[in-house]
Amino acid sequence: MRFLYTEAVRYILDIPKFTKKHSLDHTRDLMRALGNPQDRFKVIHVGGTNGKGSVCAMMDSILRAGGKRTGMFTSPHLVRMEERIRLDGVEVKKEQFCEAFRQVKQVSVQMEREGKGHPTFFEFLFAMGMLVFAQSKVEYGVVEVGLGGRLDCTNIIKKPVCTILTNVSLEHTEILGNTVEQIALEKAGIIKENVPLFFFDENEIVSRIWRERAQDLGCRWYSISLKNIKILNISPKKIDFSLHSRYYVYGSLTLPFIGSYQVRNGGLAVLAASFLENIHRECIEDGLRNVVWHGRMEHIEDGIYLDGAHNTAGVQMFVQSVKERASYIKGNCRLLFSAVMEKDYPAMIRQICEHVKWDKIYITQIQGKRCLKAEEMRTCFERYSDAAIKVIPDVKECYCLAKEEKGKEDILFCAGSLYLIGEILSF
Repeated sequence: MRFLYTEAVRYILDIPKFTKKHSLDHTRDLMRALGNPQDRFKVIHVGGTNGKGSVCAMMDSILRAGGKRTGMFTSPHLVRMEERIRLDGVEVKKEQFCEAFRQVKQVSVQMEREGKGHPTFFEFLFAMGMLVFAQSKVEYGVVEVGLGGRLDCTNIIKKPVCTILTNVSLEHTEILGNTVEQIALEKAGIIKENVPLFFFDENEIVSRIWRERAQDLGCRWYSISLKNIKILNISPKKIDFSLHSRYYVYGSLTLPFIGSYQVRNGGLAVLAASFLENIHRECIEDGLRNVVWHGRMEHIEDGIYLDGAHNTAGVQMFVQSVKERASYIKGNCRLLFSAVMEKDYPAMIRQICEHVKWDKIYITQIQGKRCLKAEEMRTCFERYSDAAIKVIPDVKECYCLAKEEKGKEDILFCAGSLYLIGEILSF
């Protein structure tokens, strides 16, 4: 089994070398050949720029607290590929992973022979996930959009039980558009006729686009904003908050994170879950309290936190959480940073330096073709910060040095890329 699993992972990782982006009709052909597994359970479809994975994890945890059998499909993975496919909150077993791989590969090879083209990396894993969920007889599948919405392969899902949209910021502009309006329209592409829509009301232009799309499709829509949420307490390992909306009132909710931005995701998950069948208040409260989602202001060792802030909107929320956490400590704030080349890393670095006083900054390089050279990041940091800077390209060596040099009262934040978080978690 170990050999089969290794071969399966290697094959999937090699897919980008011999295929290209396809239309949704291609994904429909793939899923039809597999028996349309995505139609055999209730789907909660989650899109947006940031917070999608967190909302998925919260919805999944709430459903499990309500006694539901669940599947959850998210991306990217941090350490292992099977993290993307979870059953009842647990990564799919290697045996199931390999069996789903075998079935999807068989269909993929046949499609290639017929001249239709091999499925993409994401299509392949999406098909595997839906197959695992159907064969495991889950009641609910919580599915995260991969990129955008309208043309994302997850959008072949015909009629989810609800659609959730988190927010919009400028990302993947070469694919989704150069303005917030264009990206909001792409995200709105997952809204389905007569399917309830839940979204976070943050930007009036974005909210208007989503409301109008929902109205055009005959969808009931529900939203909350920061005005509906009040943080009651932030401790070293959790946040207590309340939610007061026109739909429900929750006087005290708890999330096991310290990132204050998570209350937005938590509030949105509560709003959507409140409308699901047979999901009671106690299930929602228990589900939030016990949710697990790695790499989002995650406390991993004494005074060390990981946060997958990987774009400008994510960094904005990250620095806000750092400032809030810094008010509790006596020592200094230190940063370990790395980014991928296609992100707007100069803007990310500027935000990080303008809003937080860093004592020391460690720069490293993630593995793979997308890595941004450490010296490029150093030049940018030197432009905006007078902190002491160390460049150690090897992630493990960099992390170990930063940990060794950290004073007892200091806090070390590791951020800039989910791939960085994955590499740190791997050791």
